[in-house]
Amino acid sequence: MIIKPMVRNNICLNSHPVGCAASVRRQIECTKKNLAGAKSPLGNSEKTPRLALVIGCSNGYGLASRIAAAFGYGAVTVGVSKEKPASDTHTATPGYYNNLAFEREAAKEGLIAKTLDGNAFSSEMKTETAETVRKAAALARIPAKIDLLIYSLASPVRTDPKTGIMHKSAIKPVGAPFSGKTLNMMNGTFTMAEAEPATVEEIYNTVKVMGGEDWELWMEALEKENLLSPETRAVAYTYLGPELSWPIYKNGTIGKAKEDLERASREINKIHAGKIAGAWVSVNKALVTRSSAIIPIIPFYVSTLFKVMKEMGIHEGCIEQIIRLYTERLYTPEAASDPAKVLVDSKGRIRIDDREMREDVQRAVMERMKMVTPENVFTETDVAGFKHDFMEAHGFDVEGVDYSADVDPNQ
Repeated sequence: MIIKPMVRNNICLNSHPVGCAASVRRQIECTKKNLAGAKSPLGNSEKTPRLALVIGCSNGYGLASRIAAAFGYGAVTVGVSKEKPASDTHTATPGYYNNLAFEREAAKEGLIAKTLDGNAFSSEMKTETAETVRKAAALARIPAKIDLLIYSLASPVRTDPKTGIMHKSAIKPVGAPFSGKTLNMMNGTFTMAEAEPATVEEIYNTVKVMGGEDWELWMEALEKENLLSPETRAVAYTYLGPELSWPIYKNGTIGKAKEDLERASREINKIHAGKIAGAWVSVNKALVTRSSAIIPIIPFYVSTLFKVMKEMGIHEGCIEQIIRLYTERLYTPEAASDPAKVLVDSKGRIRIDDREMREDVQRAVMERMKMVTPENVFTETDVAGFKHDFMEAHGFDVEGVDYSADVDPNQ
C-alpha cells in the first residue's frame, strides 16, 4: 500500500516503515562517525558500557541511547517498549518499525540485541527482562551485569503493579489557569491555548505515571535478580525549559512528576549506595517528540529555539545529545574511573541542555519570539524544521525515501 501521513490536531495517526528504518540508519551513521569504536580513555573497555538495558527503547532519547550504546561502544543491548504491529486498517506504531530496523542493523554487524514488547510497568515484564538480560549476556559470553541502564519511558497511563489501579496523567498547570500562544506546526498559524489548573487527584495521578516510582521498582527488581554491579550507571531523562514554559511545564503537573523523578534518583543512590556507580537525572535539550507538538507554548518556543541554535551552529538532535551525554558526561576520562566525577549541577543533575539554556541563546530566543507575527512566522522561526522533525519521528519527510512507492506495512 501507499502510505501518506494522517495528521489531526498536531497528532500523527500513522507511520511509514521505510522512513522509520531510514531514520534509524541515519542515527547509526551519526554514531559511527562520532563514537564508533570508542574506548575508555583509560584503555579499559570495562569502563564503557558492555551490557545496556534501555527501558523505553523505541523512540526519541531512548532509541538514541540504545543506538549509541550498541553502535558506538559495541554493547549488548536489551530494550523494553510497548508498541503495536500493523493491522488490516492501520500501520504499526513508529516505535514498532524503529525496533525492527534497529534489530536488523544490529544483526548485520554481529551485535547482540534483544527487544521485549509489553507493559514495562508490570512486575511480569521486569521478571521477563531479567531472564532476557541473562540470555543476552550468555550469548555474548560476558557477565550478566548491567553497566548502563537508561530509563526513558513515555506513557500517558500506568497501572500500579501493587494496587492494580490505573492512573492517567494530565498536562495541566498547578494553582492557576494557564493561557499562552501556541503554534500549529502544520500550517504556521497561532492560537491561544488555555488550561484549567489540575485537581489534587490529577497531580497525584501524573506523578504516579511520570514520576520516579517505577524507576525505583526497576532498580529493586534488578538488584534482586543480581544484575546490578558497582559499574552500573542508571540515567533517567527530564526537561526543564525556559521560564515562559514553566506554568504549563516545570510548575505544572509534568514538573511535579519530574520533581519526583529527581527524588527517585536521590533515593536510588541512597538505597543502592556502594552497589552501583550511581543514578542520575539528565536534563536534556528541547526536541520534537510525538507529544511535544500538543503541549501549549512548546511548539512556538521550540520552533524559535531551533532557528536561533541553527543560526549559531549549535543545534542538536536526539542522537547528537546522547553521544555528548556519553562522551562528555558519563564516560569522560575522569568519570570513567570515578563516577563521583560525572559533571553535574548544584542539584546533582546532568545538564545536556546547557547549550539551549545558555544566556545568549535564551536572550536571542526571547527577543525573536517578541518579533514573530503570523506574517513572518516562517522566516523568523524554524516551524518548518519543527514540522520536519515531527514528521520524521513517524517515518515521513525522510530524505531519500520514495513515498509514492508501494510498501508492506507489516515489514
